[in-house]
Amino acid sequence: MLNKVSELIDKLYPETVERRRYLHQHPELSFKETETAKYIASFYDSLGIPYEKNVGGNGVIATLVGGKPGKKVALRADFDALPIDDEKDVPYKSTVPGVMHACGHDGHTATLLTIAKALFEHQAELPGTVVFVHQHAEEQLPGGAKSIVESGILDDIDAVFGTHLQSLVPLGEIQTSKDVLMAGADAFELTIQGKGGHGASPHETKDAVVIGAKIVSQFQEIISRRIDPLKTAVLTIGSFHSGSNFNIIADKATMKGTVRHLDPEVQEQVIEEMERILQGICLANDVTYELSYTKGYPPTKNHPQEAEIVLEAAKEVQGVEVVKEVVPVMGGEDFSYYTIHKPGAFFFTGARKEDNLYPHHHPRFDFDEKAMPIAAKTLVAAYLRYQEQA
Repeated sequence: MLNKVSELIDKLYPETVERRRYLHQHPELSFKETETAKYIASFYDSLGIPYEKNVGGNGVIATLVGGKPGKKVALRADFDALPIDDEKDVPYKSTVPGVMHACGHDGHTATLLTIAKALFEHQAELPGTVVFVHQHAEEQLPGGAKSIVESGILDDIDAVFGTHLQSLVPLGEIQTSKDVLMAGADAFELTIQGKGGHGASPHETKDAVVIGAKIVSQFQEIISRRIDPLKTAVLTIGSFHSGSNFNIIADKATMKGTVRHLDPEVQEQVIEEMERILQGICLANDVTYELSYTKGYPPTKNHPQEAEIVLEAAKEVQGVEVVKEVVPVMGGEDFSYYTIHKPGAFFFTGARKEDNLYPHHHPRFDFDEKAMPIAAKTLVAAYLRYQEQA
């Protein structure tokens, strides 16, 4: 059956590209993807595949019951965009100022819609039941996956698979892990309240800039000097704002940052060390602080059996040239909630566009659209192999 479905996926490639480019031109931010959800729903209406809408927010969940007995397996794609101006010079450039698909979610959605159409054409031969999970709000906490899982709509599935197009991984390469594939991703905001004053009288102030700089420096030592070097974590300050003029000592400094981890114990250690540093520096400088720490997506941890299914299935897919197990990356993904809830595996599909070597979340991000049929065939191959082994 894989060969038949793969041939149809190839025939549907022009449609897949057209859908991807339409979505790329009409992006919507996390939790605001109402028109995208309608677009997805109308696609399933046209095929006559039943679906639920507004699942956990803007989620759309369609179900295709195969003509042969088997397990119930979910395939997931996300569909939200990012608050970034699209700087590419292409015909399908975003038409929405300040919003673009800079992470490939338009490609994920187009890929899953093509899978749905291809499997629908072979429904009589299809073993088991496919659940097409179109998920909103992957890019913003608390994440659409969490609310979809909490809705209970996936309680009766047996397994879940998903993929992410990777713009810097060579076309034709499939990557996954039998353990943790992606990091847990937390966020924090910090405010230092000092005492402002004249730039010529620093002794009468409590300089929030200087104190904030000490904190930034000390935070970096958490990773380099407090965490076991055989374990992994990242602490990044992405935003530091303070002051208003050259001759005014600032009374307040605000920072925003992220912590990435593969181990919950390391996560807790980082939080404890941050608090210890803040208490010490602020006490020594007679200022106060307020730390708001948000525990975000847990690490995305694959189940070994399902990851092995992906690795073996990918070897059968035309267009796949390299299949490999990889070490974790420190990016985060709310697919983690699905594999906490049910057995499953997430994998990367190489989509490097040789004339556009920009990373995810870059204003000129793009990917090789030929990766979409490879992703589609690999997901179908994993689904069918799972049915054979279940």
